[in-house]
Amino acid sequence: MVVALAIALMIVALAIYAQLKSAKPVPDNNSTTSQSQLAASIPKDSAIQALGQLAIKGRAPMTGYTRQRFGGEWASEGNCNMRDLILARDMTQVIDKPNTCEVETGTLNDPYTGKVINFQRGPSTSNAIQIDHVVAIGDAWQKGAQQISLASREQLYNDPLELLAVDGPTNMQKGDGDAATWLPPNKAYRCRYVARQIAVKLKYHLWVTSAEHDAMARILGSCPDQLLPISN
Repeated sequence: MVVALAIALMIVALAIYAQLKSAKPVPDNNSTTSQSQLAASIPKDSAIQALGQLAIKGRAPMTGYTRQRFGGEWASEGNCNMRDLILARDMTQVIDKPNTCEVETGTLNDPYTGKVINFQRGPSTSNAIQIDHVVAIGDAWQKGAQQISLASREQLYNDPLELLAVDGPTNMQKGDGDAATWLPPNKAYRCRYVARQIAVKLKYHLWVTSAEHDAMARILGSCPDQLLPISN
């Protein structure tokens, strides 16, 4: 009786073992589903999606670079130059010189520092607010601008998408830095800053370095639904 019971238990154990061995593993759908949901929640025109479209290459040398390679001057629209147009776009309480487009005074909520800056045109005061090329011109030269036409470089230099009125000293600190070496001190603006850089680089077929790509990805990781700026 005992022997028979032992044999029966052994047969059952062997059967269970065989079933377990032949059973297919159950896929972990939770991870797959969460990843799919995350991907679906990111807008197709988001900056982080667009970042994936930029080529990643090394930095070319600065050989031959001058600002004149980009025209080096503000374009004019009618009687207005691009500097005054951007000042008028980005500031509030703007007052122009009578019968001109020249901005005499205005107030800037500076995106780079978060400070409020009062602008007064004058030899010693105008540089308090500068017009920044969001993708620094020297950086553009090293990352594809050498390979585009002079007309395209001149367009880049004066493209409102590429231009922002900002705090002058902070702009000077930026120099030719990319996102890997310089970001606005105002952290609340960094997502929009990086998104604008990506939009410019896409438009003019410029590339990013590996370090720059990774820096942009880190910033956009905190704002995956950040959209590219549509125009200016």
